[in-house]
Amino acid sequence: MSRKNLRSLVPLFAVLSALGAGSAIIAATGVSPAEVYLRMIRSTFGSGYGFGQVLFRATTLLFAGLAVAVPFKVRLFNVGAEGQLLMGSFAAALCGMALPASVNPALGVPATLLAAMAAGSIWALAAAWLKVRYGVNEVISTIMLNFIAQGITGYLLTNRFAVPSTVHTPEMVYGSTLPGLDALLGLSWHSPANLSSLVAIALSASMALLLFGSRYGYTLAAAGLNPEASRHAGIDTDSRILGAMAIGGAIAGLGAGNLVLGYKHWFEAGLTSGAGFMGIAVALLAGSHPVWILLSALVFGWLDYGGLTVNTMVPKELFMIVQAAAILGIISFASIFRRGPG
Repeated sequence: MSRKNLRSLVPLFAVLSALGAGSAIIAATGVSPAEVYLRMIRSTFGSGYGFGQVLFRATTLLFAGLAVAVPFKVRLFNVGAEGQLLMGSFAAALCGMALPASVNPALGVPATLLAAMAAGSIWALAAAWLKVRYGVNEVISTIMLNFIAQGITGYLLTNRFAVPSTVHTPEMVYGSTLPGLDALLGLSWHSPANLSSLVAIALSASMALLLFGSRYGYTLAAAGLNPEASRHAGIDTDSRILGAMAIGGAIAGLGAGNLVLGYKHWFEAGLTSGAGFMGIAVALLAGSHPVWILLSALVFGWLDYGGLTVNTMVPKELFMIVQAAAILGIISFASIFRRGPG
């Protein structure tokens, strides 16, 4: 098999090696790895509730992964999906609680989602503007903006918007929330999975078409591969940087649809649980391809919830090791197969 074909199998090799490393650690604790993984499969994909939990977790990771993948087309590493998701979720909650109680969902839901997307996009554009105007490395600026977002949302929540004696905002009006998949499809999963999962899948396909099947996607790639040549060809590289980061931030903010509109119906402390950071791992495992990010998010969502289902057998933290091993595998195998002719 050629090196080119082997490189296409890097994500599979990475996942298998990570599961193998996890099996070795599980065996070292005196528990059967096969028994652990079988229970995880039965508890997740073997029940509607379990699959709904996996889908719910994967949906937020899918939004976060896409938020990383789009800027990466211009060779920008968006490490700020966590802050963009935070700002989007906070904006969505504030918009949802400010709307009239009688608002029609046909107006309330789009308004709330637009508020979330605008907040995430603006937060990402701050890093893009620093990159374009002053040459500030986007990794540094997006990391710092994550901390600023945590500080702003934490301060405003605690001192202005929290319901007394709680760590969450007032509940959003009904017309600004998304229905669960149970109500939408007549299921009996009783899980937090909601309409935003279907939105995320459609968005993944749309981003694949934008990045790989449109002229704009081509100019993004060109601006990332060779900015100087792109400028001579008439491509405004600065606008491509700003545009890619704005789209990425808007997608991260759209993750509020899953967490706020479809699940909690308010903003609370610790709402994102680091999903924005995990989105980086999801995008890396998928090679930043929107379609593969869908599968990558499902793998990470399965490990996240599946680890909870077997925590009486092995510590849940073990599956954080598996996730980290998958990313190390991606880096290692990609480096190995990149060497030599292929």
